[in-house]
Amino acid sequence: MPRDPSRGRGTVLVTGVGRARSIGAGIALGLAGDGWDLVLDHWAPYDDRLGYERGPHDTADIAARCRRLGRRVEVVAADLADVASPARLVALADSLGPLKGVVMSHAESVDSSITDTTVESWDRHFAVNARAAWLLIKAFADYLPASLPAESAGAATGRVIALTSDHTAHNLPYGASKGALDRVVIAAAQELGHRGLRANVINPGPIDTGWMTPEVGRACIEATPAGRLGTPTDTADLVRFLMSDAGQWINGQLLYSNGGFRTAD
Repeated sequence: MPRDPSRGRGTVLVTGVGRARSIGAGIALGLAGDGWDLVLDHWAPYDDRLGYERGPHDTADIAARCRRLGRRVEVVAADLADVASPARLVALADSLGPLKGVVMSHAESVDSSITDTTVESWDRHFAVNARAAWLLIKAFADYLPASLPAESAGAATGRVIALTSDHTAHNLPYGASKGALDRVVIAAAQELGHRGLRANVINPGPIDTGWMTPEVGRACIEATPAGRLGTPTDTADLVRFLMSDAGQWINGQLLYSNGGFRTAD
């Protein structure tokens, strides 16, 4: 993968970069190191509700680190439950331009089960995790070519990469909405492939970004043949590959990047 930070390659929109200890932060730093300019989205009210480890200026600090790698970076706060936010983010990213990729690492995640999930919680999970993904891709499609000339058939003009999860029981609206996200992204790979879009989903497995208890951490390590927890850098490395020329033939896939988590069961 290219590592010369002095040579810009275009712009990538990365959502969900609200905390330094997050997958989104790892992705942003990895892409900046590969020469991509960035628009970093965050939503502080969600991070406040989670109550996980976060400094007062995490997103700004991440942006500053990316700028030190020679990249242009814009930071924007957007509630992705708002139907207007996705198009606004995509337009901003293309104005920094040209927009070449959308990486969706945002999420709404509040634990609840079959009997205690509220309609309000269900609707917000689907608005943020599934509907916003569709609207981001729909807005991005406006910046893709209508078709590719014969001599450019098979070329990649843009990438969509989303993060998903296997959570189901006792994290019902999160898991259900992530399942919908998977279908949206894979549909995009089919419907927009002739316009050069490559769209894939990554399941990163258990990565401790502040949510794990020591007991959960030990259990996840025991269920992972690689013998450790995943890190944001592990996920970022796969995102970087998919954004590279070497990764352009991968399309319409749900990829597991999890150290073999639960494969030994």
